[in-house]
Amino acid sequence: MSNLNGWGLTARLITKHFGALGDKVSEVIANFDPETATEADRDRLAATLRETAQKLASARSAFDKEHADVVRLRELIANDEKASATLAERLAAGKISEATVSLFCDELEANKAKLPLEVQEEADAQEYMNELQKIVDALSRQLADFDAAAKKALQNLAAAKAQKDLQQLRVERQNQLANLSGMQSQSTALNALTRRAQSVGNEAAGLRIVADIAQKPLDQAAELDAIRKSVSQADTATESTLERLKRLSGQAATATSTAA
Repeated sequence: MSNLNGWGLTARLITKHFGALGDKVSEVIANFDPETATEADRDRLAATLRETAQKLASARSAFDKEHADVVRLRELIANDEKASATLAERLAAGKISEATVSLFCDELEANKAKLPLEVQEEADAQEYMNELQKIVDALSRQLADFDAAAKKALQNLAAAKAQKDLQQLRVERQNQLANLSGMQSQSTALNALTRRAQSVGNEAAGLRIVADIAQKPLDQAAELDAIRKSVSQADTATESTLERLKRLSGQAATATSTAA
């Protein structure tokens, strides 16, 4: 069978087993653009991929069965061809009936005639499986492209938000610095507070001068009093006990008047 005929059979198999999914897959792949696709497009693509993958799994099972049938039929034909020589000897020797040998020959010829059909069915199943594999691969790439594009878009969005936040903080900081500078240079309250502090300082200095003037006589009087006390203490420090008694009793003053 030619490649064209084989492809036609495969197309019929896809139509039979794949149904309308083939057209849907083609449309999804053709129209899908990961840069502009929405999350709904991604979900639809993923659903189509799952459905196609299930078909691919069934196709692989079908191919394995067809391949096993071909292998088994070829082994049967090969064994029967080897046995045909032995059967011919037994038939010639009259050890087996012609009917049995005829039945054996009929089965061998039927199996040989069946082999090309089995081989073609195996080839068709393999081609069908391969086509489904190509579709699954294409859908997988499209889904991977979408996820990569979505990840990149999210990263770009996060970077843009970070830059926005940074610039916003810079603007706020600049405004704060400008406000502080304006307060230092233009604030009426601060200026009034500064003048008030200076005025209070001047008042305090004036009061200190007045206090110092009033304190000076007091300091001088205290100094004179201290001198008097020191002199009085010096005069009485050297008198004897008898002189002290006379001084206290007034006798010392009397004695001095009599002598005069």
